[in-house]
Amino acid sequence: MPRSSQSTPARRPLRFAALGGAALAAVLALSGCGAASSGASGGDEADGRLRVVATTTQLTDFAREIGGDDIELTGLLAPGGSAHHFDPSPADLLALGEADVLIVNGAGLETFVDSAVEASGFDGEIITASDGIDLAEAKAITAEGGEAHADDAEHDHAEHDHAEDHDHDHGAEDHDHGDLNPHIWTSPRMAEGMVAEIAAGLERADTAHAEDYAQRAEDYTARLAALDDWAAAQFDRVPAAERVLVSGHDSLRYYLHDYGIAFAGAILPSFEDNAEPSAADIDALVASITEHGVRAIFVESSMSPKLAQTIAREAGVEVVDADTLYADSLGAPGSDGDSYIGATVHNTRVILDAWGVKADPAPATLQE
Repeated sequence: MPRSSQSTPARRPLRFAALGGAALAAVLALSGCGAASSGASGGDEADGRLRVVATTTQLTDFAREIGGDDIELTGLLAPGGSAHHFDPSPADLLALGEADVLIVNGAGLETFVDSAVEASGFDGEIITASDGIDLAEAKAITAEGGEAHADDAEHDHAEHDHAEDHDHDHGAEDHDHGDLNPHIWTSPRMAEGMVAEIAAGLERADTAHAEDYAQRAEDYTARLAALDDWAAAQFDRVPAAERVLVSGHDSLRYYLHDYGIAFAGAILPSFEDNAEPSAADIDALVASITEHGVRAIFVESSMSPKLAQTIAREAGVEVVDADTLYADSLGAPGSDGDSYIGATVHNTRVILDAWGVKADPAPATLQE
């Protein structure tokens, strides 16, 4: 499978304040006995497995699919958590200090990474999953403001060559993310590129199992392609004028773009889920909901539905919060959203249900 080139990302200025004095002191104390500890990942040097730490729940799921039994995996974020305001614990930092590989999303998402790397003493390989996608395309989608339309969607699922989309030459300019929406994983085709980048990094870090990583990545990428095709076919059944969505925050930009769904706005006017809307922001959103004939407001699993309920009452629409959307985070074990594929299938069904359309059963290859 094609691979994009890899370079170690430039380090941002360290942010020790994010850790806090108590956490920093605790990890320094723990690191003194690190050589004799198995760490949070539960591995040890004798078992021969690659120690891998991943930041977000989606990256943890990708790493699990690609790494299989050849890695000892630790995910920093818990289900329902958000990288936008994550503060690593001493145990997280200890696991990171003992790791061989750190997998990050990049694209400006994890502001805590530099200080965590410094405090933990991590000196392994950093795999930046966003290096596997075309960041110029992602920036262009961000700049569109989310106004996607079915008749000019940028890729044809019937003829789309998934592999070719991710064979890019990532120069230094690609790491200048600027005002880039970091939620790249919400697009299954962009997830394919992230998976390719993770697989390439694991192959470099553990050459003895390189063929196994490559094979598992190829198998999983085929499932992601099937997911993309299935989701596209479901949304194709909805008239373009009716594909309009309001979310909790601007977390689904790439998913909406790929499936020709117009973005009428978000409750929180930011890529982050901890921003605060002004009264003017709320008035503008209510007006947009009315103007676009929005049927429902969708709330992501990492957010409280209270503000959405207030806005929905004012706009005269419903809030879909009993079946929340999985965007910033995957769901708890046993939930519909406990894997990336499961979460994307769930999100597609929930949106379609709110629009009065019943989704076709997902293909057998997507069943967990």
